[in-house]
Amino acid sequence: MQPKETPADFPIEDLIARRWSPRSFTDQRVDPGALSRCLEAARWAASCFNEQPWRYLVADRHADPEGHERLASCLVEANAAWATKAPVLLLVCARTTFTRNDKANRHAGYDAGQATAQLALQATAEGLVLHQMAGFDAQAARERCAIPEEYEPYAMIALGHHGPADALEGELREREAAPRSRRPQAEFVYGSRFGETR
Repeated sequence: MQPKETPADFPIEDLIARRWSPRSFTDQRVDPGALSRCLEAARWAASCFNEQPWRYLVADRHADPEGHERLASCLVEANAAWATKAPVLLLVCARTTFTRNDKANRHAGYDAGQATAQLALQATAEGLVLHQMAGFDAQAARERCAIPEEYEPYAMIALGHHGPADALEGELREREAAPRSRRPQAEFVYGSRFGETR
């Protein structure tokens, strides 16, 4: 599958331009080495006080069908309709307190997001695609996956090889084929005061 065109206003690295979030996956097994390299990329993300608060629950349908079903059961119905076809599901969590003093770490979600962004870029380099999802039941995930109280479940990820758009139906097929778009920089980049033109 060809990646979607990325109409960037300024030149960016090809790896960043090729990363996108499809919903169609094949059942082709993800090479365990490639998956390990994706998680290694996450490992080397920066974090506040080098806390590395992220934790990834990983289930490969081919190696752990029961685990895959456990994670899939936490997805909202709309996401389960397509995401469960991905051979690998991940659940991203982060410890919300610092290990050294148990004080609140308000940067935990930011750091877990940064680690996951690196994971996504490595996946792209490996010829894989992933789709990150907020649509899951965090409480169900906490209970079914035995997540400790000090960890917050932030997102689910479907990861695998890109499938054809015509494997999807209706609106999902249309969204798969729709052009990529982003806000222009003028809408999110300010001067030294919020809302101030740069």
